[in-house]
Amino acid sequence: MAEAALKPARFNGNAPGEWVKNDLDAVLATSWRDYEDAQAGAIKLRFAQLGDSVSALAKLAKRQGVTSVDSVSDALPLFFDHRVYKSYPLAIIEKRDLGKLNSWLNRLTTHDLSKMDMDGLDTIEGWLDRLDTFGMLVGHSTGTTGKLSFLPRSRSELDVWDGAYNFAQNATTGVDPHKEFVTTFFPGYRGGHHMMLKMLQLFGVPAAGGPEQFITLYQGHISSDLSSLAGRMQSAEDRGELAKLGLDPALLEAREALIEQGRRREQDLDAWFARLIEEYRGQRVKIGGTAADLIRTARTGIDKGVKPSFAPNSFISTGGGMKGLKDPPDDWEAFVIDYFGVERIAAIYGMSEIMGTAPKCSQGYYHLPPWTLAVLLDADNNELPKLGTQTGRFAAFDILAESYWGGFISGDRVTIHWEEDCACGWKGPRVDPEIARFSELEGGDDKISCSGSVQAYNEFMDYVSQV
Repeated sequence: MAEAALKPARFNGNAPGEWVKNDLDAVLATSWRDYEDAQAGAIKLRFAQLGDSVSALAKLAKRQGVTSVDSVSDALPLFFDHRVYKSYPLAIIEKRDLGKLNSWLNRLTTHDLSKMDMDGLDTIEGWLDRLDTFGMLVGHSTGTTGKLSFLPRSRSELDVWDGAYNFAQNATTGVDPHKEFVTTFFPGYRGGHHMMLKMLQLFGVPAAGGPEQFITLYQGHISSDLSSLAGRMQSAEDRGELAKLGLDPALLEAREALIEQGRRREQDLDAWFARLIEEYRGQRVKIGGTAADLIRTARTGIDKGVKPSFAPNSFISTGGGMKGLKDPPDDWEAFVIDYFGVERIAAIYGMSEIMGTAPKCSQGYYHLPPWTLAVLLDADNNELPKLGTQTGRFAAFDILAESYWGGFISGDRVTIHWEEDCACGWKGPRVDPEIARFSELEGGDDKISCSGSVQAYNEFMDYVSQV
């Protein structure tokens, strides 16, 4: 029987939430030039929907003199840089003034957080739990810069977020998480409000077939309160002034337990994985973890003469880099694939602020999905042309965001190939695997001079940081 013709993907600028429902192969086969106009239409729609209801966006639009958006260029002066989601005063965190933190977040969402019951809240963890109950899905960053970024996503985005997650997972693994469940090993914590852990709870657990098939190294949750003060606590400890911070003794005790667990992690990981090798011999599994975790586990297994024998269609899903591993094998992917006996390593490029993630193709490039409208900026943050190969600052508009503004300027320097000639056959812009952080390249904080009026943007930043 002749193979059925591929049904073309459909992209309606007035219904961006429908885009993730397109067939996977149809999306991968579609040129970005075929949905460019629809992307512009979606931005126009989102500004019309959110321009008055997200107060931070309304304030920035007024200061930048933007009254309507008909193109990416019109919207670019309104893109939030990555400081916005951590623009609250640090004193709010230190004093656990959750009412003010709630008021700050209220400026970034269409949801009226002033209606949320705040009684009895005295921890960030409790506040985030309460937000979940209220209908939000707020996740935070790791806080490596000293402050957590809080992203005001909500349950109104859950379906499209799930669709975007499913698309990337299916493209990289060949498995549709909605139809085929694969037992998953994740060498980390069971949960938490960190965005990656939140995504694993929302999407990774169902994709594994349920909680019992989602097997983690540790059963506990990462404390958002510890994450929020980790840098400050370490700095105070280095000066011998930790006691002067006046922190809750329970928080200090939890920190000590976490530090001790960190010291044992390599041994715990070895013992955990050795057990799983025996229990799941011959079964199909998905193995998660950083590249460093995978390499260390493989080396330990080789040293001990322990070789996994999972089903050959098992696969690895990884990210997070080498995490301090200084001597990785030259071809670490081949090394890991050979040891674990799996078919493939699945990887994606994404960030907490954007629901869409770019799956990595067979040629090693990350292909951006249609719902992530990519913009590259030069050193002066002017838009670079979508021609040939360009290197610059990665900015994007998350077309799926409907309860908060999707325009975002990242701290990543990337190279994008706009010509759709990748040997993998996928269309769409593709990103080189070598991705750098401007903060690391410049040896400190990443300062962005946004498009439009710099003075207007600075005034806007003053507005969002005052509560």
